[in-house]
Amino acid sequence: MILKIINKSNNALPKYESEQAAGMDIRCNISEPITLQPMERRLIPTGLFIELPAGYEAQIRPRSGLALKRGLTVLNTPGTIDADYRGEVGVILINLSGEAQTIEPGERICQMVIARHETPDVVEVQELSETERGAGGFGHSGRK
Repeated sequence: MILKIINKSNNALPKYESEQAAGMDIRCNISEPITLQPMERRLIPTGLFIELPAGYEAQIRPRSGLALKRGLTVLNTPGTIDADYRGEVGVILINLSGEAQTIEPGERICQMVIARHETPDVVEVQELSETERGAGGFGHSGRK
């Protein structure tokens, strides 16, 4: 597949940082540092515009190092970019730490995973098939 990207940022195109990485790193497109206070969230621009083939989505996910070391994460994770969206890719970051966190221009702020998806025909029914688990909810399968 081909992922078409218009890059209006000062950064290089997104890339995979290792040979078997599932997500490519995305950098912010800001001209000066942005500081997020504890529990503050903000839409961070990337300067990227993408065109996905039908049947694919782009998932925006946190970078584990930012989350662990600095408490910065993607608020609506995974964020979904649909194949028919043509606007700028924006990333909703939140600071879950107890300290102000500064994002520098060009910093890697998230990763983008391209995934195939299905669009099912939705059918209303009166009952569902039986399974061993049935309607058992959260924690139903126990602790191991």
